[in-house]
Amino acid sequence: MITLHHLDNSRSQRVLWLMEELGLDYEVEFYKRDPKTMRAPEALRRVHPLGRSPVIVEDDEVMAETGAIIRYLLDRHGQGRLEPEAGTRAAREITYWLNYAEGSAMPPLLMKLVFDTMPQRAPRLMKPLVHRVIDPVRNGFVAPEIKLHIDYWEEVLGRSGWFVGDSFSAADIMMSFPLETASDRGGAGMRPVIRDFLKRIHSRPAYRRALEVGGPYRYA
Repeated sequence: MITLHHLDNSRSQRVLWLMEELGLDYEVEFYKRDPKTMRAPEALRRVHPLGRSPVIVEDDEVMAETGAIIRYLLDRHGQGRLEPEAGTRAAREITYWLNYAEGSAMPPLLMKLVFDTMPQRAPRLMKPLVHRVIDPVRNGFVAPEIKLHIDYWEEVLGRSGWFVGDSFSAADIMMSFPLETASDRGGAGMRPVIRDFLKRIHSRPAYRRALEVGGPYRYA
């Protein structure tokens, strides 16, 4: 039995979705963020030293990092579903998106989140100073970097509506979180192709079932 250690409003929603798409048997251990810090609870450190989600456990093997988990689930339980034949160009593209989503797409979105919340948490008299320090970086680097990625997604999805080939695949599951967060905080939802992609994935029965299991998810 697969156990998913699931944190609310987190990357682990993708793992729930994938397991629903594959029709796997699994159980979920639920964790809530600290309402003040929005960080994962200390209890997750008892599962994995970094104390982050998602983490899955199967047959005493502990697996962290979304891309690695998706690769594991496809290799062990996928039976060729949601990915092209091994060794093909399309299969290599799947590997690219599994790595790109967290390695390239998420860092500028995380930077934006941090910079956007810093002034809110600063003492009132310090807010002008905080803005003077972070606004040049936020406006001069972070915003253009996010736009670069959003332009890229719009162009790729404009070819067939999916990230790899002309049908839904694990790449679309992996890329859902960057697009959802960029829609929430980076303006990606204003792009017609991205907006259509999000509408289509959000309407998938397996996505809806994953929401029912995982609970409230702000990005859907």
